[in-house]
Amino acid sequence: MGLRTVFTDHSLFQFADAASIHINKTLKWHLEAIDACIAVSHCNKENLALRACVPPQKIYVIPNSVDTYKFTPNPSLRSPINTINIVSICRLTFRKGVDLLVMIIPEIIRRYPNVHFIIGGDGPKMPLLREMRDKYNIADKVELLGSLPHSQVRDTLCRGHIFLNTSLTEAFCIAILEAASCGLLCVSTNVGGIPEVLPPDMIYLAPAKPKPLIEKLEIAISKHKNIQSTKMHETVKKLYSWHMVAEKTERVYADVL
Repeated sequence: MGLRTVFTDHSLFQFADAASIHINKTLKWHLEAIDACIAVSHCNKENLALRACVPPQKIYVIPNSVDTYKFTPNPSLRSPINTINIVSICRLTFRKGVDLLVMIIPEIIRRYPNVHFIIGGDGPKMPLLREMRDKYNIADKVELLGSLPHSQVRDTLCRGHIFLNTSLTEAFCIAILEAASCGLLCVSTNVGGIPEVLPPDMIYLAPAKPKPLIEKLEIAISKHKNIQSTKMHETVKKLYSWHMVAEKTERVYADVL
């Protein structure tokens, strides 16, 4: 129709399996005449350029953001006092690394009896978590909340000292941003665009394997008392806002007109 068109991408795809090959061919065909693309991370930009054969100069990097006025710290929700709460909120699927979570939780609880896991989300991997909890008799240490309305995510995050993300692939990961805005120290796999999200003093990164993640969790546990929730929130507030995203997006549209 002759309309200027900008495509926004926020997913990472592989190249080798049959499904990805067909998706990438379809994407390449659809983006043949695109005016510009927006990627949510530099890793996402590289992935899109390779799989869709889009010239890199046509791809703008504009990170996602978080509403820091809604995701605010409230340490008073952390209880009891002597417990270290580790929160994980995600869709309970293979891509989100639930199999890793199942291997990590029993070992951390064995080493640190005062650790309590709070897991929000639902999906096909929920039975695996329930089986793990029953197998190791740790139902009192692992709280499975199931599907959470978005209105309850902030209060659930505020119950935690540490946020754990075990994703196997992520273009950006807003969940980490929401957790940091609520004042949680983050531990995550270093996949995709995740290393671009937070400063090094706010997140511990590890390969998507149980042993390295456990090691980073142990460091976070040893430092959880040093967490300054308000300071972390203010840092996120300075780095991210949807107003900045809107301004950058407007500049992309101005460039293609």
